[in-house]
This record gives sequence, structure tokens and C-alpha cells, in this order.
Amino acid sequence: MKIALPVNDNNINTEICISFGRTPYFLIYDTGTKEALFIDNSAAASQGGAGIKAAQIIADNNAEVLLTPRCGENAAEVLISAKIKMYKTSSNSAIENITDFINGKLLPLEETHAGFHHTGK
Repeated sequence: MKIALPVNDNNINTEICISFGRTPYFLIYDTGTKEALFIDNSAAASQGGAGIKAAQIIADNNAEVLLTPRCGENAAEVLISAKIKMYKTSSNSAIENITDFINGKLLPLEETHAGFHHTGK
């Protein structure tokens, strides 16, 4: 299973980024091979629609799950359409969240927000 996380740095000891659409990197972690792939988020510099573009990056990389502290409505629609399940992160650590997800400790992310359209936040 491939798990995606928005992260601040391109190393396994990184912290979760609070902004899904504007995160600098995505960590794609494969639970089968235990491999970590870091992808530059090309959507981060977008004038608008960063969340939608970021969600498409996650889908294009065949992630089945997204672990994130929050997600905008438009991005969530893309993720739901791609059948990507969303879970709310429980800490700032990427590794801890991956472990918590594998151990069934994370809750589904059920609330989305309107997004931060054109604000760059």
C-alpha cells in the first residue's frame, strides 16, 4: 500500500507540513517494500488551485491513502474521486504518523475546509 504525506523536507525524519496544497514535498511510503519516495510539489507555487493540483500529484503516484492535518474541499473532491482515503495526522512526525496508520491509530479525516484561495497560506 502506498501512503502519501505532505512534508517539509525530503528526508524520512521530516515533519508533516500543515498546508497540503503548498507543501514543499510529498512523501510516498510503500508499506510493502518500506521504500520512501520524495516528490517535489510543483503545485506549491501555483497562483490558485494548489490543492487540486497537489491532489492530482498524489493520485498520479498511485497513493491509496493520504495522511494530512487538513485538506481543502476542492482537493478532497479530487482525492475522493481517485478513491484515496484521507486520515488525520496525530503528530508532527512523518515516521510516527506512518507507524500510527499501520497500527490503526489514525482517524479518518472527515472535515474539510473551504481552502485558502489565492492567499498563499
